[in-house]
Amino acid sequence: MQYFTLKVIGLHYETEDTVTVSFKQPGLKKIKYIAGQYLTLMFRINGRKYIRPYSFSSAPVIDANLEVTIKRVPGGIVSNHIIDKLKIDDIIEVMEPMGDFILNENAISPDTNIVLWGAGSGITPLISIAKYALYKNVVNHVTLVYGNRNVESVIFKNKIEDLRKQFDNKFSAWHFHTRLVVASNNPYLVQGRINPDKVLSIMHREGKLNNTLHYICGPLGLKESVISALLNLGVNREKIYSEDFEAIRNPDDFKNIKTRTVLIKKAGEHTIVEVVKGKSILEAGLDAMIDMSYSCQTGNCLVCKGRLIKGEVKMIGVEKLSESLQHDNYLLCSSFPLTDDVEIEVD
Repeated sequence: MQYFTLKVIGLHYETEDTVTVSFKQPGLKKIKYIAGQYLTLMFRINGRKYIRPYSFSSAPVIDANLEVTIKRVPGGIVSNHIIDKLKIDDIIEVMEPMGDFILNENAISPDTNIVLWGAGSGITPLISIAKYALYKNVVNHVTLVYGNRNVESVIFKNKIEDLRKQFDNKFSAWHFHTRLVVASNNPYLVQGRINPDKVLSIMHREGKLNNTLHYICGPLGLKESVISALLNLGVNREKIYSEDFEAIRNPDDFKNIKTRTVLIKKAGEHTIVEVVKGKSILEAGLDAMIDMSYSCQTGNCLVCKGRLIKGEVKMIGVEKLSESLQHDNYLLCSSFPLTDDVEIEVD
């Protein structure tokens, strides 16, 4: 894992509760990333280390600076710190870019149509993908379907409009607003939540549903409704990608889980932590002020892996394990003890 220190050179408020942070690229070794990936930021607040992944809103090659966009979360320690306290010239430590919610150029061709489905701050990786695809002219057409409360809460409102004007024949945007007050004659501005059937029926009629790739970033309800509508139309599941901000766990998987103690070994020190039922081993370790590495917290990266020395552990909510994960390695953000003798070693 590589680490970098980046200097904040810009703060742009997209909405009243959302800010885009611009970082200067390192002078000697530029940070390389793929449209759709995320950057993991590290902060120390009140003596405790916090690590949070934020999707790039910049696009590689297109934008000179590295940019991530953060929306305030009620009670969110890091998002509130960034929005209220971060200043120009601050130096932030970051991990190397990660994430597989990307525009895979091996899967596209000049006649590919891509459809980006997002709600709220889910627009962040989608705008990166849209900019790269359009400016690099690697696809036939980009359609953005974006849900928000109202016009004022639309993140990147001006950027989206600029893309529409600049790429008139190659880009279209559907806006769904749950609190639309003023009626509009614009057919691409719709009152209510995102209705995938409505959008897809028009795309199908216009011939834009052929040879499509779909990217979904937003709440679970959006993901489920879009995937269901696409599968009903015969879209191959392998052409549907989704970015999950939180792990989806089935309550039934916790039937044999109860509060237990776990021994965590790090750098020669041994710490016994109580893992309360419902909390992961990673969460318990962080609560005990152990300096443990992590990033996505959804079981998609390998940063939080630990080696099981003793006992039994169950991973919950991880859809697909990386082939590089060893048989005795567990992703601690998604791991829960099954016995009272669990010992874990972390880097």
